[in-house]
Amino acid sequence: MFTLRTAAVWNRVCQKCQCLTKNKIVQLPWRPLHTSSFHLNLESSQNGSNHIMIQGKSFDRDDLTTLTPKIISKVGKDLHNLKYHPICLIKEQIRDFFYRRFVTFRGNPIFSVYDNLNPIVSVEQNFDSVLVPGHHVSRKKQENYYLNKDTILRTHTSAHQYDLIKSGLDAFLVVGDVYRRDTVDSSHYPVFHQMEGVRLYHQHELFKDCNDPESLDLFEIGKKTPVKQEYHTLEAVKLVEFQLKQTLTELMEHLFGKDIETKWVDVYFPFTHPSWELEIKFQGEWLEVLGSGIMEQQILNRAGATNKIGYAFGLGLERLAMILFNIPDIRLFWSEDDRFLSQFRTDNPFSIKFQPFSKYPLLRNDISFWCPPGYQPNDFYDIVRSVGGDLVEQVTLVDEFVHPKTQRLSHCYRIDYRHMEKTLTKSEVSQLHWKIANVAEDELRIEVRKN
Repeated sequence: MFTLRTAAVWNRVCQKCQCLTKNKIVQLPWRPLHTSSFHLNLESSQNGSNHIMIQGKSFDRDDLTTLTPKIISKVGKDLHNLKYHPICLIKEQIRDFFYRRFVTFRGNPIFSVYDNLNPIVSVEQNFDSVLVPGHHVSRKKQENYYLNKDTILRTHTSAHQYDLIKSGLDAFLVVGDVYRRDTVDSSHYPVFHQMEGVRLYHQHELFKDCNDPESLDLFEIGKKTPVKQEYHTLEAVKLVEFQLKQTLTELMEHLFGKDIETKWVDVYFPFTHPSWELEIKFQGEWLEVLGSGIMEQQILNRAGATNKIGYAFGLGLERLAMILFNIPDIRLFWSEDDRFLSQFRTDNPFSIKFQPFSKYPLLRNDISFWCPPGYQPNDFYDIVRSVGGDLVEQVTLVDEFVHPKTQRLSHCYRIDYRHMEKTLTKSEVSQLHWKIANVAEDELRIEVRKN
């Protein structure tokens, strides 16, 4: 919910292709392509059928379908539920904080946790239920993994917010895998994990510790201002804001220690107002770790919670794990290498600092091509991910220009290849690079620049 973002600038060439200067045609040595070692066939798996099979269910394709076999293979992995996996360790630390911090008079946790909800949701659940406008960039085809016009892999755990509130819950955490098309680098991956938190208050609960609580109200008919919604009284908003900020500041202190520096930054989200991001100071730099705010009353009213006010927050588990455990590359979370996983088999996760088991050499190739009308970088990134998988460490747009006569747009991308567990050979990378170029030509109708 709170990490909506626009994507950054998200083929028969061999390793000698270099595009280092602007407005120059690159010489590309050509040779036959042998792809017998590659088993992915995007043409047949994406376009050869009118249906998508995922989790044993069939979904009709349409013009909005963007789901790839690579992404389908990630659904159901549930790293957040794998014991001793770093994503699971972070989840458990946050869950335990809320279990201890918020309890009933009998000592039972107030917050309930939902960490096994299906990531396949309706477009209405993912966007409409949390008031994302129809024209919002986060809905665009190039930003999401659509199964079809009605169904999507959730882009945030907020997709379940409406249903859980409607069921009568006032305090809950939702944890799960979320999916977004994005750039390729060490801190972005098309699948990552979020935790969503919601806390609602009745009038008597919010004002119970105030002097003369009977004189205070949650709601009024007023005007929307930078500090409150038109439906809420200022007293109610300030109390909820205090509860929100105190809780999340204490959560950061629980994870990173009492000495962690924090600050709140005013931001905009479609689903909360007012809204804030929380930043922590880590290694001398301020890092955004979560988004939050007072829930839009319209969301609560639609879900039947017309007499309640509340806050919501969302955070990325990978981001927190990378900071807490010093994990340098987001691809490592998907590694099955025991040299990685064994470092997290402990009951004291705060003692863990990831020790790199090796840093294998990087191999770098460039690809330069003319872009067809309507070209979207995330389409190319998806092909790179589908063909190259986790062997691709980063894709960078290094050159972009428009031909002065033809007005054709040219892009040059630098692709960094590095295996997490062994040394890649130049031959292996060259074959992989050629495969990416071929698939991009077939699927995107790009024209690789030959001379």
